[in-house]
Amino acid sequence: MGAALYGMLRVYWQAGHMPEALSPVDGDLMVFTGWSSAGLCGAAAVVSGLLWASPKAVTVGLPRRGLLAAGWAVSAALVASAALFLLDVVGGILPGLGVRFYPLGALSRAACLGVAVLVGLATLAHQRRTRDGCAVCGRGDNAPAALGHTPRWVFAAAYLAVAGCALRLVAQACVGFGENPMTGGVSAVLFEAGFVLAGTVLPLALAHGWGRVWPRWVPLAAGRRVPRPLVLWPAAGISGGMVVYFGLMLVLMVGERLQGRNPFPPSGGLVLPEAFFWVAVPSYLLWGVAMAVAAAGYARRTRTACRSCGR
Repeated sequence: MGAALYGMLRVYWQAGHMPEALSPVDGDLMVFTGWSSAGLCGAAAVVSGLLWASPKAVTVGLPRRGLLAAGWAVSAALVASAALFLLDVVGGILPGLGVRFYPLGALSRAACLGVAVLVGLATLAHQRRTRDGCAVCGRGDNAPAALGHTPRWVFAAAYLAVAGCALRLVAQACVGFGENPMTGGVSAVLFEAGFVLAGTVLPLALAHGWGRVWPRWVPLAAGRRVPRPLVLWPAAGISGGMVVYFGLMLVLMVGERLQGRNPFPPSGGLVLPEAFFWVAVPSYLLWGVAMAVAAAGYARRTRTACRSCGR
């Protein structure tokens, strides 16, 4: 239903009613724009219907795999199309940063992301219904067990995330912090504090014990378990947003450069060398990917038994 309604809006807009000023670039979406965005919503509606309606007897074997692949592919395409939602979050929460906020465009991208989540949930539910294992958690007899200790790869990922953050700061230091448009004001202070925490404390909390049990120096909470969502949800949300936005940005940068164009021509009075972006964007991507890996390890390390199957 959500995909159909959003698809109808896309058709209405493409029929000559597209509002102006929806994002810093042309249109409100990326990757799938214009009529292709309406087609993507149509595909989402069809795939979602099949995922909820197809019985187990019809979807075993290759047809099942094909339907699941279509579901995950459509969900990923919708997420990529709403990549600018990361800027909406930053500009909406911290209006003093100078990141322009487009209310209608933000609503459109939020709707696109919401449809992506719905398609992903439908795909996950169908995947669990049509295979042996628990229908609630999806774990079977061969499901990976919860981690009894934090493995080295989680520590490596956490420190790689910190390295990505540090490399991004080094790139800014090379061009000068005065060239950063996000200077001054309460919003800038909050952003910079959040930037440092998300690049140091958060990834390290995913690997070290103090991310699971409050250390002794924390008043009133010392020795108690750290609520799992307090660490896992911000890590998953921030890393996911960074991977989608900066991954897509890097792909566009490479495409522009292969065609002999400068991916970031000087504009808005801000002049930064192109080399800065070739360091900063991959740094963000490294940070996001590494923190996502560490978050996956943290999720397994703190996983509890399913109330339905006990696994």
